[in-house]
Amino acid sequence: MPRIRGASIEEHHEMVWTDLAEAMRQLLLERDYDAITMGHIATRAGLARNTLYNYARDKRTLVLALAERASRPMLERVTAIAERAQDPAAERMREIVEAVLDACTDQAMQLMFLPGAGPLVAEVPKGPYGPFHAVVAQVENVVRDGMAGGEFRDVGDVRLAVELLSGVMRAGAERIGRDPAAFARTVQSAREIILTSLTSG
Repeated sequence: MPRIRGASIEEHHEMVWTDLAEAMRQLLLERDYDAITMGHIATRAGLARNTLYNYARDKRTLVLALAERASRPMLERVTAIAERAQDPAAERMREIVEAVLDACTDQAMQLMFLPGAGPLVAEVPKGPYGPFHAVVAQVENVVRDGMAGGEFRDVGDVRLAVELLSGVMRAGAERIGRDPAAFARTVQSAREIILTSLTSG
């Protein structure tokens, strides 16, 4: 029977998932995503290959699981902020920007923003089945609240506006990944760009 790390099975699994995210991060810095195999991942994470298959049947499944796990705390935090309907939409948007960029400091989330991670990102489902869909939906709700309350201008297609603004967040996440010390400056700049775009005619 394999040795269990941690005080419980649950803690052991959390430690393994952390190791898998770090293994993927290291491998993506060394080679193209398409060149990474399950054998590479198992070796780098310190797992037997058959043990790795207990966590994911293939690389795509592993990437999706890592993305879903990394997105859960962010979704909970963003949802709690977005649902504070009594608060101004602009205040909620400022908090959401920080919450999302803070979540991007997680090593599993950072996988999405490494150079050459395009094929990996392509593996993550988009739309209703994607792990980040619920976060985007909450942001759209805040934009609609802001428009209804006169805080934000009429942006027309809310979904398109949020999709375009997500480019600002992606750039911010990439910057933080390269330079963690730039977190506060990046959050401030992202807030200014996003709120200016929502409030300026």
